[in-house]
Amino acid sequence: MPFEHYGVLAGVLRRHFRDRPDTQGRWYHVNLEVDAPAGMFKCAVDVDSKSSDTGVRWKTLTVVPSALGPVSGLPDGRHELARQPGSGAFDYLRHPALTGGAGCLFPWVRARYWRTGSHLEATEALEPILVPGRRIFVFGEPFDHGLGMHNIHQNQGDPAGSQWWAENGIWQDGGTVTERPDGKLDVFISKFSSQAARTDDNGHPA
Repeated sequence: MPFEHYGVLAGVLRRHFRDRPDTQGRWYHVNLEVDAPAGMFKCAVDVDSKSSDTGVRWKTLTVVPSALGPVSGLPDGRHELARQPGSGAFDYLRHPALTGGAGCLFPWVRARYWRTGSHLEATEALEPILVPGRRIFVFGEPFDHGLGMHNIHQNQGDPAGSQWWAENGIWQDGGTVTERPDGKLDVFISKFSSQAARTDDNGHPA
């Protein structure tokens, strides 16, 4: 079933660090430490699927705060978001600020197309926006235990038979957003090469 809890963490980025390379085949993450009123949250951004030669696809955007609806006005802390348009929830395939297509409400969005590459290339695309001391918004699912967020990537379009099929859903995608000194927002979103680019109303591949 889609996520029972989905939302965004708002806070101040303390630091980030990469997983140590290993040969165990685990997921590769860029780890964020975010200060919020409840304490320090750890957020694990997946940047490698380990399931193909290319692994991960990503997109970087710069938008004005209004492009993300009510999110930029939220106080620091973790907030539940309704999985529907207008709530502030992310949907890579339906949110006009994230698609950059003809229906985009914000024509200043820079990136229209997904880039494809290795986990290191994806990491290097994310890290420039991770400036300590900047306000940050992390979209995804909270940890079951402790302070943290995960599933900070596309959460729909996983193929039938995969272990993530049951979690497919629309308006529940993850992402990392940081606030620039000029007030605009830098956005990094990512998905795995196995995930579909079109989905039905249940988030399954169309």
